[in-house]
Amino acid sequence: MADKQFPNPFTIEGPEGAEGWRELYPYSLTFSDARREYEENRFWFWDSMHWGTAMTPWDAHFFEVAIVTLSQMNSRHYRIPPADGIDIRVLNGYAYLSPVGVDPDKIEARVPQFMERAGHYFANWDDLYENWLVKVKGSIADIEALDFSPLPEMEELSIITEGTAVGSGHRLMSEYHRFRELIVQVWQYHFEFLNLGYAAYLDYFGFCKEAFPSIPDLGIAKMVAGVEVDLFRPNEELKILAKLAIDLGIPRAFDDPDNVQLTGDAGEKWQAAWDEAADPWFNFTSGNGFYHFDEIWREHPEVPYAFIRDYITKIEGGNDISRPIEAIQAERDRIVEEYRDLLDNDEDREAFDGKLGLARTVFPYVENHNFYIEHWTMSVVWRKVREFGATLGKEGLLATDDDLLFVRPDEVDSLLWDYYANWAVNSPAASPAHWAPTIERRRDIHDKLKGWQAPKALGQPPEVITEPFTIMLWGITTDSVATWLGTDNDVDGVITGMAASPGSVEGLARLVFTPEDVGTIEDGEILVAPITAPSWAPVFPKIQACVTDIGGMMSHAAIVCREYGVPAVTGTGFGTDKIKTGDRIRVDGSSGTVTILD
Repeated sequence: MADKQFPNPFTIEGPEGAEGWRELYPYSLTFSDARREYEENRFWFWDSMHWGTAMTPWDAHFFEVAIVTLSQMNSRHYRIPPADGIDIRVLNGYAYLSPVGVDPDKIEARVPQFMERAGHYFANWDDLYENWLVKVKGSIADIEALDFSPLPEMEELSIITEGTAVGSGHRLMSEYHRFRELIVQVWQYHFEFLNLGYAAYLDYFGFCKEAFPSIPDLGIAKMVAGVEVDLFRPNEELKILAKLAIDLGIPRAFDDPDNVQLTGDAGEKWQAAWDEAADPWFNFTSGNGFYHFDEIWREHPEVPYAFIRDYITKIEGGNDISRPIEAIQAERDRIVEEYRDLLDNDEDREAFDGKLGLARTVFPYVENHNFYIEHWTMSVVWRKVREFGATLGKEGLLATDDDLLFVRPDEVDSLLWDYYANWAVNSPAASPAHWAPTIERRRDIHDKLKGWQAPKALGQPPEVITEPFTIMLWGITTDSVATWLGTDNDVDGVITGMAASPGSVEGLARLVFTPEDVGTIEDGEILVAPITAPSWAPVFPKIQACVTDIGGMMSHAAIVCREYGVPAVTGTGFGTDKIKTGDRIRVDGSSGTVTILD
């Protein structure tokens, strides 16, 4: 790879008419001449798993907060021996990451630091996790309680009679600052356990690779499969509601998900069951929670109604819609016993049992955090962003409620001060005239950025990729980087990736790029997508297999496919580029190959 390079972030051209794109993002988030030598000589990859399209300023804010808090846990909290943080940049509206490794000479010194800190969590996992749930739910309640109501014509008399002096202007500015603080807080909670979950699995993974040199990565992953996690709960609730609709005699009410009419006692009973499940389980987005346009099930019931309709059809057709967890657990236990018997002594077997036990204990969090943070918390966060934008729109500071999306969070303070100051003086605000042309320009730039094809990587390709999270989560390996660069031994019609979930099937491909495309999937097709979202779980009983462009063994797509017994190849890089809807393909999830047959 020494003679090949990815595009240089300083010379690559963006879309015509989007030359002012940098103003949408903080100066620290874009490539800059001041850091050019550092940035040109690093490997950056596009995180299309989480940020697959051009970001608005607020989308980018959550990108920044998420990756910075991830980095904080690695480098400053737990002192992960081989991994510091992940550097981040935005290029033409797209998110790029660059893992920062630890100086090899310093890794050994960090081992005891990590063992002490991680060891406390591993030894007290259940108690700490219960407390984590309390903290996260408390933060969600705090965000929901924020008051972004408009400033009043006159302050309440109690401010006078109680001598508080502090009025609504201070309240609104303080609530906004509290909002941003809570966002950072909850994202620190997100990575409090997640990085340790990966670390425990990687420790077990390393033990198995040393003890059983020929064991496939998939064999190790299958030993921790068959778990019950809260992330699957929204889908399970839909199954319950589908069965209830049949039991109540109202299955036809869901034939048109866009026009569900529930009447009579049966409709009332079904609605009550929906309401009970909806909070919290339907605080579930159609995407991954990072974008303002993701549709939340509670707010867009037509989305889950469509899944309920499909489940009703399957039940009426005599199909079993339950997850095959017993079969997965039986296969898991068989593999564990097979490899455990290969160990030579009791000491090795004890180490194997201990590391496997820890990996299974912590593994559910690898999925559970996704529901509590990306879905539940971010559903509430985006509702608050819209509520805040509606207040500014109603008061005439912005032209429309969603104009706020094009004001950087760090710029909002000046907008709020203008609102407060001119409310206090009772004079015209400057913001309408200032922000109208700025937002119009930014909207136009953002529209152009959405049409740009972001390169998969930038800068200098690494000789070898060793950073464990990059491999396990994103599925970016030395081999995949070589594939992105183009190799001389590519085979026509054959695409390679991660062997993520076992089994081999043939079928027709269905390309899915957006949540709206999910509804086009037919029974027996093979899902081909840049990446899957947790809220797509209801389609997994319909598909034969899954192929993704990005994602490693611990990506959501890989985990869910193993839990549903669906063959999968993840991290192909070019699956959606080379496969078309209607192509007949063979997916071998055991070897990590996809073959285009015709």
